[in-house]
Amino acid sequence: MLPLRKIMCPTDFSDYSYQALKVADELAHHFSAELLLVHVVGPVPVAPVMPGMAPSAFNVAKYQKELEMSSMKTMKEIVDKNISQAPNTRTIVGHGEAGSEIIRLAESEKADLVVISTHGMSGLERIFFGSVAEKVVRNAKTPVLTVRATETKKSEGEGDK
Repeated sequence: MLPLRKIMCPTDFSDYSYQALKVADELAHHFSAELLLVHVVGPVPVAPVMPGMAPSAFNVAKYQKELEMSSMKTMKEIVDKNISQAPNTRTIVGHGEAGSEIIRLAESEKADLVVISTHGMSGLERIFFGSVAEKVVRNAKTPVLTVRATETKKSEGEGDK
């Protein structure tokens, strides 16, 4: 496994995932590794057309493309704001169920390590919502480093922006 040449870090654009990104960035610098920032766009549910109803004019393919473009723009902003100036940073937008797509991308990109945040869910919350990190840890062939994210507190006097 060592030295690490390619480190993958999935993001859902939450503060939790940015904490994992910080760890991934530090590891990438330490090992002079390529850093892959990944976001997965989930499938858009499509309502079936009922008999006697006109089909919807909603263009699912166009909406998926807009989600992908928005994700790429957001990831570029994340890289510019949160990644130290490493020349070896790439962004990837995957499609599908997040856990499965992260695992697939880690294998296809030949990542040496996946760094992913956990949201610290437990009990009923985890049962109802599941855990992408847990699925990745349980099913990935690639080694996975989990970063238990902590809730960030605003500084005194800092308002909502």
